[in-house]
Amino acid sequence: MRTATHPREILLGAQAAANMLPVCDHYSGVEVRMRKSLELQAQMLQEFGACVFDVTLDCEDGAAVGNEKAHARLVASLAKNSQAGCRVAARVHAVDHPAFEEDIATIVQEAGHKLSHIMLPKVDSVDDILRAERALERASGGHIPLHALIESPAAVHQAFEIAAHARVQSLSFGLMDFVSAHAGAIPGAAMGVQGQFVHPMVVRAKLEIAAACHAYGKVPSHCVVTEFRDAPALQVAASKACTELGYTRMWSIHPAQIRPILNAFAPATSEVQEAADILVAAAAQDWAPISYNGVLHDRASYRYYWQLLERAFLTAMALPQHARQWFDGNAA
Repeated sequence: MRTATHPREILLGAQAAANMLPVCDHYSGVEVRMRKSLELQAQMLQEFGACVFDVTLDCEDGAAVGNEKAHARLVASLAKNSQAGCRVAARVHAVDHPAFEEDIATIVQEAGHKLSHIMLPKVDSVDDILRAERALERASGGHIPLHALIESPAAVHQAFEIAAHARVQSLSFGLMDFVSAHAGAIPGAAMGVQGQFVHPMVVRAKLEIAAACHAYGKVPSHCVVTEFRDAPALQVAASKACTELGYTRMWSIHPAQIRPILNAFAPATSEVQEAADILVAAAAQDWAPISYNGVLHDRASYRYYWQLLERAFLTAMALPQHARQWFDGNAA
């Protein structure tokens, strides 16, 4: 029996199997924007030495009605030819859409080896996950993780069951569809950057999704900020999602949103230094309890500080020299 030696395995146990995901998931569906998104991803890969955001090529909102087949072929081609080291995903149509099966077959059969995941919209229950899983297996994509978009009251009610499925890697909150699913009972202001953080039903849905993800070691991904020209508003929204609502990932719909999301989800430099110091001291004691600056630390706090270091890595922060050994050979 192999003995765990890496802090991730020692401290996180079963949850260590969950993949670390970049904190930003960038969406584009129009051809010129998809190409520019992939170019930007490649540029930032070179800049940071790691892939700091996903690009999700969008079939659901990107394909014109009647042009679904051609759009799926375009997405497959772009994904297939994406630069090595980049993370590229596809959002397909919902499982009850006529184009769903062909989306999966076209994209997975041509570019399955390059896909980081498939984003599945309009997920209401585990039955939708099972249907998508069968479609992936028919297309020889059984290895590809699923991300589920929670967009309705029924889906929020089923969030824990959906998150528990082994194929599901992340849950995202679909704010716009969630609000519109309430027949006017939630005002339109709740779709804005301010209203979505104060309306009780919207905040409740966000918290349910985050809690479901953390219960099963999955990644909660926060919804879009549609006011993409309002940089301060985006910064506030990303900070609230990260520090108040428990989200570890967020959607971007404009290139200008990517770096602010990275900055908002990155821990403070002083926190990273403290985390590294504590964990190095703990490792030297084989993870027994230690005293650091007069404060007792054990595995409970070690887990927190290790996850903080992982978030620093995922946001391309410079890690203290004595902690870099744990991340050598990894990529965000």
